[in-house]
Amino acid sequence: ADGLFVTDYFTRTPRKLSPFRSFASIELFHFHIPEDTVIAVWNLIIFKEQGGTFGDQCPDRSITVYFRSGAPSVINPLHTHFPRDTAVPGSFALTLTWTLPNRTTGVFNVTSPLPGDWFLAAHLPKDEGKISVKGLYEECQYLFQPQLIVQRLVNIAVLYPGYVTEQSMAPHNRSCLYKVFVPSYTSRVLVEVLRCHGAEGCPLWLRVRAKAPPLHNSTALDCREHSPCQLALDLPFWQHWYYVLVEKHPGVPGTVSFQVVVQLTDCSRPSLARPPFLPSSASMNMPHSFGSAGGLGLGDSPPPTSPNGTKHPIPIPTNSPSIERCWPVRPTLRNELDTFSVHFYIFFGPNVSVPPDRPAVFVINLLPVLDSGGVLNLELRLNVSSLCGENVTVFGCLNHEVPLTSGDNASVTCETESLSGFLLSVNATASLSRLRIPYPQTGSWYLSLRSLCATEHGFEPCTNVTAEVYLRAYLSPCINDCGIYGQCKLLRTNNYLYAACECKAGWNGWGCTDNAEAFSYGFQLLSTLLLCLSNVMFVPPVAIAVRSHYLLEAAVYIFTMFFST
Repeated sequence: ADGLFVTDYFTRTPRKLSPFRSFASIELFHFHIPEDTVIAVWNLIIFKEQGGTFGDQCPDRSITVYFRSGAPSVINPLHTHFPRDTAVPGSFALTLTWTLPNRTTGVFNVTSPLPGDWFLAAHLPKDEGKISVKGLYEECQYLFQPQLIVQRLVNIAVLYPGYVTEQSMAPHNRSCLYKVFVPSYTSRVLVEVLRCHGAEGCPLWLRVRAKAPPLHNSTALDCREHSPCQLALDLPFWQHWYYVLVEKHPGVPGTVSFQVVVQLTDCSRPSLARPPFLPSSASMNMPHSFGSAGGLGLGDSPPPTSPNGTKHPIPIPTNSPSIERCWPVRPTLRNELDTFSVHFYIFFGPNVSVPPDRPAVFVINLLPVLDSGGVLNLELRLNVSSLCGENVTVFGCLNHEVPLTSGDNASVTCETESLSGFLLSVNATASLSRLRIPYPQTGSWYLSLRSLCATEHGFEPCTNVTAEVYLRAYLSPCINDCGIYGQCKLLRTNNYLYAACECKAGWNGWGCTDNAEAFSYGFQLLSTLLLCLSNVMFVPPVAIAVRSHYLLEAAVYIFTMFFST
């Protein structure tokens, strides 16, 4: 697509890597990728040092680097067991090997990366456990420095809902890129290509993706095989940009002209599309930095005219497809107690009534950067006495950035083709359900609760039974405060704070709950006794020193005996 590309460069100070023992021993790097980025390239530099010079004699040790968008990676290189009810988000991993005696580099490319915070975590392999005398030789140090180069496209054309944008694609152009802002309470995005004229009918591909420009595997439609060329997305992400890519088929000669229009369906009124023009930008919760060439808000002036086309409103259809309506979203009150110690209180809660005819939807807002370094905890407890003897199951779906309330009662799931979430359920038999998400992505998390009755034909809507659920949501630094065999440590990398467990007595894992290599109680007691009883050997030297009137030496021995443990 035609446009102006801008290249930005970011770098971080080299840091010394440590062997992996727990997440507290890794080195964490924080980057920010701007919007409209088409490619991000990480240049990973590792070099050895020994005694202030190049460490040519240092052994080659592999370095593992993890990448994740939105929050730090939840890594488990030792393959330990996670605590119960813990969700483990995925991340990318890259292992670097040495190409030169004292230096190596690696490259990690991401095409059309998600904008916002990105985190890199790096560490050395676990120590082999060899004992060495410190100070006899210079220690080998392995330093890691990441660098980020991003290329972003400026002045991307903005599509206004309900307005037609005319475009003429010249023979030397392969594609045209647009973006449209999707506000809250939008249940459907419909992108349509109209009046397409080319050498071979309509030789265009229509691709749509949220948050970043489309990729080859994004939702796509071949306009040559579909008439009309319409691409519909149900349950889009709220408060995000959606990117529309119109791409010409390879080898198509001549100019291709077409029109693009986007329709947004307001789920509070499923039979109506959003009007093509609103009185103010606040009506659509749209940011004033709208991203167009003029930087105009939606309500500040009518949509600007495209350089090679015109925009005009089209009639709003009244026969939109039947889409399940969205229900009111109840906010939560944020109460900050300490760093990563936040409670989310429900108005008129914590007991929640789940009616049989509609879901109860709640939103939990996690602040950018500040809340991603802890653990998001969710707890559901069913009041069995409220079921009136019915076989009721309350299902909860926790989804990021858009609530999911499926109308399919036979299959209970929190996932669609474009969404993935976490499922919780409580009933009379199992009245308690918990969920822990370490290092959660920031933004809005939506919890949808609905009650269904189990029958021989599957789950069906209940009648005249309102279930009562105790709901607790909070943010904590570590899982269960790392238990009795660990310590929760607050760590910092530049201006970013995060927490991690540091385990003891051979225990491992994110909550110090993995006892595969744990020391037995007898071994711990024996180690303590040997350490303490070994100091008794200082008693004879103390007695001899006092008898010989060497009081200063006796004082040194007594001091060493009491404080050497």
